[in-house]
Amino acid sequence: MNRKLTLLLPLALMAACSQTPAPAGNGGDDVAPAATKAADQQTLAHLDAQRLQSQHWLLQQATGADGKRIDALFAREDKPVTLDFADGRLSVSNTCNRMGGGYTLADGKLTVSAMASTMMACTDKALMALDEAVSSRLQGELKAEQDADGKLTLTNAKGDVLVFNPEPTAETRYGGAGETVFLEVAAKTEKCSHPLIPDYQCLQVREVKFDDKGLKQGEPGKFENFYGNIEGYTHEDGVRNVVRVKRYEVKNPPADAPSQAYVLDMVVESAIEK
Repeated sequence: MNRKLTLLLPLALMAACSQTPAPAGNGGDDVAPAATKAADQQTLAHLDAQRLQSQHWLLQQATGADGKRIDALFAREDKPVTLDFADGRLSVSNTCNRMGGGYTLADGKLTVSAMASTMMACTDKALMALDEAVSSRLQGELKAEQDADGKLTLTNAKGDVLVFNPEPTAETRYGGAGETVFLEVAAKTEKCSHPLIPDYQCLQVREVKFDDKGLKQGEPGKFENFYGNIEGYTHEDGVRNVVRVKRYEVKNPPADAPSQAYVLDMVVESAIEK
């Protein structure tokens, strides 16, 4: 039995092909004080944009204009709402649906366009309500500030205040953009030889390739033992997945550690196999 659960490949391919816009330049050397101040603000905004893209932003606290905690934003206490900024787009994860929209940053103001989202239904009513709670508060113009600890504070026009903790992205940790690849992970793990762990179970993995229309190219090879792990991926026995991952070269890895690191970007296809 092979029952498809999720297919997000077209979205995955579009996101993988996005381009990074070039930053705008600054003015000349001989400028009036007001122009100098404006140039300084542009530089600050540019530095903030770099900082935004170098971190995942995990929601720590949220209060309304009345000073009360916005409980609706904490439907998943173990997985806080997380923001990611890249290529002029804001992505929101750990909600019921993956959401995203365009953004601009200038003069300490973050402007977010109307968000689009996947259309997955969640049985948990609080989780379903989380999507609306997030999208209604992260739209339009928001005041953006960072404190000395690097925390990001966003304040919207209604007076809602959202505070996010920074967590370095894989690009920041590994010092590069990484390579986007698609991996098929078999439904069952297999026992494999590990120098330190007896009776170790390896994921069975093979690389798959797609064209820009989402069609598979060629025939994938045989499944092979995958030593180590895919960061952010949790394997469920009996479920086969196709995942989009970023592959990074690890600088100066320990002798018994892999020279490449894999970080989950998204699951694009899942199927239950018996």
